[in-house]
Amino acid sequence: MSHMTTLLALLPILWLIVALAILKVPAWKACGIAAIGSFIIAVFPFAKAPSIMFSGALEGAALAIWPILLVITAAIFTYNLVVHTKAMETIKTMLSSVTSDMRVLALLLAWGFGAFMEGMAGFGTAVAIPAAMMVAVGFNPLKSIIACLVANSVPTTFGSIAIPTTTLASLTGLNPVHLGTYISVQLFILNIIAPFFVVAIIGGGFKALKGVFLTTLLAGLALAVPELVINAAVGPELSVMGSSLIIMGVIIACAKAMPPKDPEYQVEATSAPAVSSNEGLVAAMPFILIVILLLATSKLVPAINGPLAAIKTAVPIYQGAGAKPYTFVWIATPGIMIFIAAFIGGFIQKAGFGEMLKVLTTTVKNLKFTYVTIISVVMTAKLMTYSGMTNEIATTLVSATGNMYPAFAPLIGALGAFLTGSGTNANVLFGPLQIDAAKAMAPDYAALPIWLAAMNSGSAGTGKMFSPQSIAIAIGAVAPALEAYIEANKSKIDDSKAKELRDSIAANVIMTTVLKYFIIFIVANGIISYFGHNFISAIEQILLK
Repeated sequence: MSHMTTLLALLPILWLIVALAILKVPAWKACGIAAIGSFIIAVFPFAKAPSIMFSGALEGAALAIWPILLVITAAIFTYNLVVHTKAMETIKTMLSSVTSDMRVLALLLAWGFGAFMEGMAGFGTAVAIPAAMMVAVGFNPLKSIIACLVANSVPTTFGSIAIPTTTLASLTGLNPVHLGTYISVQLFILNIIAPFFVVAIIGGGFKALKGVFLTTLLAGLALAVPELVINAAVGPELSVMGSSLIIMGVIIACAKAMPPKDPEYQVEATSAPAVSSNEGLVAAMPFILIVILLLATSKLVPAINGPLAAIKTAVPIYQGAGAKPYTFVWIATPGIMIFIAAFIGGFIQKAGFGEMLKVLTTTVKNLKFTYVTIISVVMTAKLMTYSGMTNEIATTLVSATGNMYPAFAPLIGALGAFLTGSGTNANVLFGPLQIDAAKAMAPDYAALPIWLAAMNSGSAGTGKMFSPQSIAIAIGAVAPALEAYIEANKSKIDDSKAKELRDSIAANVIMTTVLKYFIIFIVANGIISYFGHNFISAIEQILLK
């Protein structure tokens, strides 16, 4: 009977694998069916009361809407507004004027600016925008996409003001500061080596590191060290966004202090006029305000955080055993702060209130399928957890892999992001499973659940690198940039070369090219997960006193 029970518990996940990877069902439909299927399985084979399961699903919808969808909407709205006011063009020009060396420029765009866009907005913007900018400057389109996918694999867990990590913490009751710190420890080595891969991809092999080795190493350390410090000190929300500013600062300083002089890696100089410091400040204002407001209302400033965090409503939604009321925090939540920063930044950039509302309306319309997908995924996760399905899968996994389970834990996080294209959704789907697996494997090992939950979150970025959704977003952004580049360089690019460039960014080509990086990162995650959990007590003593 237990095999049958496990198979029934696995059905929503198996459905998502088949629907998304094989049948190519749109994510919002596939996830909606998964939610309905989870409810039916919970009520019939798992014999749970329909009213209680319905209340669990309702709690999932509440968690999805406030705060997850609020942050996503606010972050994408900010980005869309900056594009609308043409400030993004100014930012592009500023970044492109730093260096004419393609390796340093790739580090600045794919690694530094990509990390900034991930920390700010997430949801594919960190691949789409830097890759399109790279193609516009004259980079090879396939290499641009691969470099951005690989670069984006490590900051994903702290994307959209750390929504994947904070969602996992609120879903599982883990301390977000501790969770973020463990993730940063686990990702530390990958954070350092990822930019080396970026340079090798753009330069055609590791020989391209000659002359930029130190810049690349410092760019990696500029993510690894500040991310860890910010997580341990204040929590995950600004850990990548803050680090990204340091990364860009370090790369720009290296480009000025140690300019590489290898003619093989030169890009054509940008013809755009120079940007004054005042223009640059105005263009970056919404992002600057986001950092200021999030820091000012964080736990770092209790005088502001305390009164704002007290504006909340606790609502009893889930009606099952051991239920806790769901708390809506109305003001001291990142989404509200990002909205305030966006509107003030928009006014500074001379956008009228009506214009901004129009951009917001368009943003909401364009996100409608994302809303359905995320609500459905969170509902599915809640139903699977409350009905005991997650626990059933975890127990079976642990009995099958035994003490080797931590080595396989990253594969589960990566699978979640591969299927859904989202670190948040991967955490919602499989975060509770990792915790149940840890408890089943070693009931007396109190720190193992948070270690494996952290590994789920960190390895989700590796899965996102290989996700069909990420690849589709990259193609959607790069294809128009490539057409514009071909049009502007008609004299140098003949029809056969243009066709070759267009064909190089087909989904199957990108997938087969990125596969080797996916394998390297997932194996690294498995080794870190398996051997690293023996050092949890040392990590706690050093970082989480």
